[in-house]
Amino acid sequence: MSESRPMSQSRTIQTKLVLPLDSNHLQTIFGGKVLAYIDELAAITAMKHSNKAVVTASIDSVDFLSSAHVGDILELEAIVSSTGRTSMEVFVTVQSINPVLGETKRTTEAFLTMVAMDENNKPAPIPAVFPETEYEKSLFETAPARRAHRKLRGELKH
Repeated sequence: MSESRPMSQSRTIQTKLVLPLDSNHLQTIFGGKVLAYIDELAAITAMKHSNKAVVTASIDSVDFLSSAHVGDILELEAIVSSTGRTSMEVFVTVQSINPVLGETKRTTEAFLTMVAMDENNKPAPIPAVFPETEYEKSLFETAPARRAHRKLRGELKH
């Protein structure tokens, strides 16, 4: 694929409410619930970029920075930060908003690798991605180091 698409084209934002059933005994959201939200959003973002069905190849890193509590609003934002031939690195951030206090804090950051699939469930070529803002350029320029780390991690497993 020769076409290239801006990162902004794949940007996806979701808003969720932390409900009692989503929380543990400390009234904070289960990490697994946040991971499910992150995986879903990464898939949507990758599908928007590639115009194809996608699968999660790996959750490369997840950093839980702070807790979200029952009643907080979660805002999740994702963007395709780099591409390979058939794979996309997706960066997801989660912030919590306490609507009563008006306080916002970053709760989670994650990088995932998604792979585009064709109609035969085989990896499919995708468009390249390019940054437009300074923030996007930073993500884009640091992607090769993350890719090398993923490759090294894969080699250590074998």
